[in-house]
Amino acid sequence: MAGTVPDKMEDLKKRMAREIAMGGEERVQKQHESGKLTARERLDVFFDPGTFRELGMFVRHRCTHFGMADTFTPGEGVVTGHGLVNGRTVFAFAQDFTVVGGTLGEMHSRKICKIMDLALKNGAPVVGFNDSGGARIQEGVDALSGYGNIFFRNACASGVVPQISAIMGPTAGGAVYSPAMTDWVFMVKNTSYMFITGPEVIKAVTGEKISFEELGGAMTHNSKSGVAHFACEDDRDAIARIRELLSYLPSNNMEDPPVVDLKDSPDRFDPALDAIVPNDPRQNYDMKAIIRLLVDGGQIIEPHQYYAGNLIVCFARLDGRTVGIIANQPMVLAGSLDVDASDKATRFIRFCDSFNIPLITLVDVPGYLPGSDQEWSGIIRHGAKLLWCYSEATVPKVTLIVRKGIGGAYLAMCSADLGADYVLAWPTAEIAVMGAAGAANIIYRKAITSAPDPSEARKEKTREYEELFSNPYIAASRGFIDAVIYPRETRPRLIDALRVLLSKRESRPPKKHGNIPM
Repeated sequence: MAGTVPDKMEDLKKRMAREIAMGGEERVQKQHESGKLTARERLDVFFDPGTFRELGMFVRHRCTHFGMADTFTPGEGVVTGHGLVNGRTVFAFAQDFTVVGGTLGEMHSRKICKIMDLALKNGAPVVGFNDSGGARIQEGVDALSGYGNIFFRNACASGVVPQISAIMGPTAGGAVYSPAMTDWVFMVKNTSYMFITGPEVIKAVTGEKISFEELGGAMTHNSKSGVAHFACEDDRDAIARIRELLSYLPSNNMEDPPVVDLKDSPDRFDPALDAIVPNDPRQNYDMKAIIRLLVDGGQIIEPHQYYAGNLIVCFARLDGRTVGIIANQPMVLAGSLDVDASDKATRFIRFCDSFNIPLITLVDVPGYLPGSDQEWSGIIRHGAKLLWCYSEATVPKVTLIVRKGIGGAYLAMCSADLGADYVLAWPTAEIAVMGAAGAANIIYRKAITSAPDPSEARKEKTREYEELFSNPYIAASRGFIDAVIYPRETRPRLIDALRVLLSKRESRPPKKHGNIPM
């Protein structure tokens, strides 16, 4: 009787070894040759050393059709569990492409759902490493049900725990929707792609010839569709950047983000800021340079770096505390707002508001981008989202007007009227209903047209308008600006404002949810 115990231990050892071998040496080698890590290697790199605990290793499918009864699927094609990332609990799953192409079936889905349920119950982030051929067609409707169960949990977890997707191989058809429902999507250049219908189907239906990379590669979704937020060089780069992003985020919506001391004085003045905005209002400058001078150690992590470049969104720290920054970028489209920039800002604002991250808005906006293309693409609806989300947000909101704040776009960049708690302005700020030239043409139209030299009269009246409005003082006199400050003192003034707002409490009228203009 006593001799059976070692036998059972040996049996467990053999069973575990068979699971850990994944799809076998040949398929693992093929995974490596394609420039990708295996599912288990990804989790080993992602978690702090020695902290990963696997769950559901011996889960098995129940499909008996199309030869599946005799098909062994180690780990059911997905490795799931939890561990520590920078010392904090994180739940994760990694699809295993070496096992039936990482396809998702009933029990594959059940393993993922188990991890998502645990993450939600325990208030911890969930990270998915996607590398899958899509639904396991041998399982039919059971596979579709599996996706539906995941989608439902994505929606339930949204705004409760951070959800991050890493696309590290093929992700097609229904498989793309779960990543799209998560908060952040990382893609790896040249080895990952996402699309609803692949190149072969597109060619058969429309005759269009297009490559996998052009259709749904990392740079396509980072620069054109906006579906992805980060484009990474390889698997290890993606994992390192996910770990970095998590360091800025709280574990759940009931916590504040971790405080990280970068040894950057909160009282630091930076004289370089005094001269960074050009005297000529038509001349560009790099808003990102201002951001780096203001934040702790000049460090930021920037989602959507390649998408809607006329607006910057990024996470940074001020006095060790995470902040979300939204800023116009004068170097692209003069910093004007368009459909894509409005969507980009909207999603970022809602994420920050969900997870207790204060919002810093840096304003230099000449207006909404004009043109029939923008109007037909729904700039009214998309622009309204931005107004909506700033108004809805109850986290601390601090706005700094750097230069232009023109028309409705001034309001859309978190003016006092949209609930900004603190509004600061540099002496270079100018706030007006419209640009000086356009305003002069309307207000002084008769005087200009009747003048001996209309061109010179137009210039003179434009200068008059600029002298009146090309400054922050009329807005300050009405209380729309709380303080006009020297640029060099911006960092300590922002930090002071955030310290004051640490205990902010604000609520909205009770309701199930609003009807955002989608």
